[in-house]
Amino acid sequence: MLSFGILGSLLVLAALVWAIWIYNRLVRDRHRVLAAWSDINVQLKRRHDLIPKLVEAVQGYTAYEQATLQTLTALRTRSGQTEDPAARGALEAQITTGVHRLLALAEAYPDLKASANFLELQRDISAVEDSLQHARRYYNGAVRNLNTRIDSFPDLFIARTLGYRYAVYFQREGQ
Repeated sequence: MLSFGILGSLLVLAALVWAIWIYNRLVRDRHRVLAAWSDINVQLKRRHDLIPKLVEAVQGYTAYEQATLQTLTALRTRSGQTEDPAARGALEAQITTGVHRLLALAEAYPDLKASANFLELQRDISAVEDSLQHARRYYNGAVRNLNTRIDSFPDLFIARTLGYRYAVYFQREGQ
């Protein structure tokens, strides 16, 4: 028969193994969120690098859209300086609207619509938007997993003891 000392030691050991296992899962999920946010930043940088080219391509065709061009450039700068996913999502939604507005100008300007440079930019922006959508979905899934773990029994004991905080979803405005 096991003595109380051995049984107590086994219980302490089991609790320690359990705590280490939960801690490692929390660390894994936190790193997934960080890596996914990095992927979003890469896609946003790619899009931001295309904006000056798009502005330049459109600028020669339309003078009355100058305000849109300036706003888009200013939003690009502000977004690059923002790290908060919620605030960045709101800025990126405005950028998306501005980019789509510029791309729609091609309908009013047949010469622009036929420009090989503009057509290539359209393809590049479309590819970046698709990649950004996939990166956002992955990031939000990683955030969901981490936040669920922080709220789930028994993981919440370790998470709250170690000061884990909820991650913020990256959503475009209106979602």
